[in-house]
Amino acid sequence: MKKIFLSISIVAAAMLVLPGCDKQIDDAYANPNADVKVPIEQLLPGIISSMSGNSAGHGTLNDIRFVGKYVQNFLFCNANGDYDRMSGTRTTSDNAASVWRTHFYDIGQNCAKMIQWGAEEGKWDYVGVGKAIQAWSWLTLTDLHGDVINPAEALNTSALTFSYVTQDVIYSYVRQLCRESLENLSKTGDAVSPANLALGDAYFYNGDANKWKKFVYGVMARSFNHLTNKSSYNADSVIHYCNLSIATNAENASVKYASTGISGNTNFYGPLRGNLGSVSIGTETAIRQSAFIADLESGLNISFAGVVDPRAVYLLRKNAAGTFKGLSPNKGQNVLAPNDRPESFFGASQVSNTVNNATPGNDNNCRYLFRNNSETPIITAAEIQFMKAEAAYRKGDKATALAAYTLGISLNFDMLTSTYNTNVPPAEVITPAIKASFLANPLVVPATTADLNLSHIMLQKYIALYIHGAIETWVDMRRYHYDDFESGTNRQVYTGFVVPSGSDLYPDNNSKRVNRIRPRYNSEYVWNLNELRRIGADKLDYHTVECWFSQP
Repeated sequence: MKKIFLSISIVAAAMLVLPGCDKQIDDAYANPNADVKVPIEQLLPGIISSMSGNSAGHGTLNDIRFVGKYVQNFLFCNANGDYDRMSGTRTTSDNAASVWRTHFYDIGQNCAKMIQWGAEEGKWDYVGVGKAIQAWSWLTLTDLHGDVINPAEALNTSALTFSYVTQDVIYSYVRQLCRESLENLSKTGDAVSPANLALGDAYFYNGDANKWKKFVYGVMARSFNHLTNKSSYNADSVIHYCNLSIATNAENASVKYASTGISGNTNFYGPLRGNLGSVSIGTETAIRQSAFIADLESGLNISFAGVVDPRAVYLLRKNAAGTFKGLSPNKGQNVLAPNDRPESFFGASQVSNTVNNATPGNDNNCRYLFRNNSETPIITAAEIQFMKAEAAYRKGDKATALAAYTLGISLNFDMLTSTYNTNVPPAEVITPAIKASFLANPLVVPATTADLNLSHIMLQKYIALYIHGAIETWVDMRRYHYDDFESGTNRQVYTGFVVPSGSDLYPDNNSKRVNRIRPRYNSEYVWNLNELRRIGADKLDYHTVECWFSQP
C-alpha cells in the first residue's frame, strides 16, 4: 500500500508543478473505445443519415410513422389507434420522439464537434454544412414540439436539467444559423475543398457547397412561410428565399443510401429494415394509405372532381379490385369490403380480415419510398414552388402564384418519373404526353388566374410532399387549423379532410385537435419534470396546445 500511495503522491505533486500536465495525461491515456478527435469527414455521413433514419432507427422517417396519421397520409389497419385519434406521445413511451433524440444526440454533439474542428482546421465548408444541418434540425424540432430546450444550454454535458424557451426564440436562432452557414459556405481558401467535402457528403450533395446554400435558403423560406397567421408575415420574404433556393430536381436535398445489403445503410422504410411491416404499438398494427389521399388521387375529391391523377400508381397501392381506396381514422380496414382493402406499401394483399403485415424478402414489388435504396427527400424543388405559389397568392400576385403552382406540379411529376419509377407497371408509366394532358386540364391547372384558389395550391403541395414531407404538411395543416375555410369563401382549404371527432378523437384531448408532440419521455419526463411542469407539459392535453407559429 505504501508503494501505491507514494506513486499517486508523486503524480499529484507533478501535476502541481508541471504546466499543462493534465493535457499530457489525456494524451497518454486516450479513450480506449474511441479517439478523442476523429476526422470530421468521418462525422458527416452519420449526421446526414440522422436527418432521415439512421442505423439506430432514429430520424424524421421514424416520427413520420406517427405524424403521418395526424395529416392522414396513412392510418392504422385496425380501430382505436392512438395516433389516428390525434393523441400525443404516450406518457411512458418514446413514440414520435425520434427527432428529439437525433437532434440532441445523433446530430447534437457530433455536429457541434464537426463545426468546432472544422473551424480549427480551416474547413469552412464543413462548418457551413454543420450550421445548415443545425438550422434545419432546430426548425424541425420546434415545429414538432413547440417549446424546446434553450439552445444556449442544449449541449452542456455537465448539466442535468435544462430550461425551455418559446418557439419564437428558436425561429430567430434558426435564421441566425442560416446566415452563419451561408457565410461559411461562401468562404474559399484555407482547407476548403469540394473534393474533401465530398468525402463526408457522398450521400447528400457530394461536396457541392452551392447546393448546400440552396438548401439553407429553403430552410429560411420555410421559416417565413410558416408565419402566415401573423401580422408580421411577409410574403416577399418567402418569395425572395424561394427564388434563391432549390430550383431543379437535380438540386433536391435528399438523403441517399449505399444499400449494400445491410440494414444500416438502407432506407428506413425499405423491407430490409422492416420498420413498416412491424409497426405494432399496443393494439395498433400496420399502416395503409388513407381515404383522403386515395380520393385526391382517384378524382373523388371535389377540388379535382373526376380527374384521375397519373401519379397515383407511383405513390399508392391498388386493391384486389384494381382501384385506389384508403382507410379512415379509427375505422381500420375491416369496414371496407375485402376487395377494396389496399395492399400494404410493400405490395401485400389484404383480402381477408387478418392484416397481412408480411415484410417481403426483397423489394421487387416495392415502389416510391419503400425500396431499400429509395432516397429520402428533405426539401424538394416542388415544395419550394408551392411555398412561392402560396406567398404570391396571399400577396395578390395571382400570375406568379399560378406559374409557381404549375411548375410545382411539373417538378413533382419529373421527380417521380426520374427517381421513383422502379417497379411501376409498364402500362401505367407516366409519359410526357400523359403529364402534358394532366397539366392542360383546367380542373387541375386553371386556365385563368381568377380561377386559382388556395385549395389548389395546398392540396397539390400535400400530394407532392406525400409521406416524406409529412412533418411540413403537418405545419401547413396546423396553420389552417386542419379544416379552415379560405377567407371570403365557403371552400375548405383542405377540401375533403375530415378531422376525427367524438369517440374517434382521443379522450385526453378534451375535444381539441393535436397541435404538438410532447418532449421525449426518456430524457425530459424522467430528468427534467420540473421544467415541464413550468410550461404545462405535465397536463394530459398538452399536445393540444397550439404552437406559436400558427397563432396570430
